[in-house]
Amino acid sequence: MFKTRVISGVVLVIIIALMNFIGGPFMGCMLFLISSQGLFEFYRAVGVYNDKAGKEHTLLEYIGYGGTAVYYITALLSQRDSLLKLILILCIVLVAMLAVYVFTFPRYEGDLVMKAFFGFMYVPVMMSFIFLTRTMECGAYLVWFIYVSSWICDTCAYLVGMRFGKRRLASTLSPKKSVEGAIGGLVGSAVVAIIFAGLFMQHYDIGGAGILFGFVIIGIVCAIASQVGDLAASAFKRNHNVKDYGVIIPGHGGVLDRFDSVIFTAPMIYFLAAVLLGF
Repeated sequence: MFKTRVISGVVLVIIIALMNFIGGPFMGCMLFLISSQGLFEFYRAVGVYNDKAGKEHTLLEYIGYGGTAVYYITALLSQRDSLLKLILILCIVLVAMLAVYVFTFPRYEGDLVMKAFFGFMYVPVMMSFIFLTRTMECGAYLVWFIYVSSWICDTCAYLVGMRFGKRRLASTLSPKKSVEGAIGGLVGSAVVAIIFAGLFMQHYDIGGAGILFGFVIIGIVCAIASQVGDLAASAFKRNHNVKDYGVIIPGHGGVLDRFDSVIFTAPMIYFLAAVLLGF
């Protein structure tokens, strides 16, 4: 199992590295495929995959997949000017799901519609900010921070928690996570943000305390978002008695099992980089 986990982890890192380096349509298409798989995993976990009779795919599910395709096509064609168009697509997907809800009433319950739309927002939309970050000014460099901030936070939280953890952070969701570990994750992310900022300023030959301060704030916020994302994914699984979201990544589980933190850090970096760094 350990060998399988390491091999699939290496393959995943290579795919992510190629995706970030090449960018453009290749990155957009890869994220579309990853998002679609993640959305399928979420729908299956929360019960959108089948209707109440459990015999067929739901119309809500198809709208989610179709909306994902249209959303990513729009993002690819529009690049940096896509945000308003993407918001419009969110509204269209919501209206389409509500139309199915009212015109087929009472086939689908209201909570199923909410789960379907939430899944669309939670996976494809949140993950799309990886691509949107890549299209920003200096995005070819900044996109790496999405993964670095998440992975460093997770690693530091684990190491500090194992050594000093005493107070449980969310015992009913993850008994091994501690308050001390969470603080370690925040500190680790802040330190790495300083290093990342230094490399960033050296690479682009710019300087300023504002950029350094901005990266530290982004690192801390992303560390919080990363841990919330991890716990949220665990909460969804516990609520629906799911051990893993899938098996598509051998030794790791599904897309949501590996990208649960990244999904939350991506939009944080996109918006904070625009606000704090002016990108």
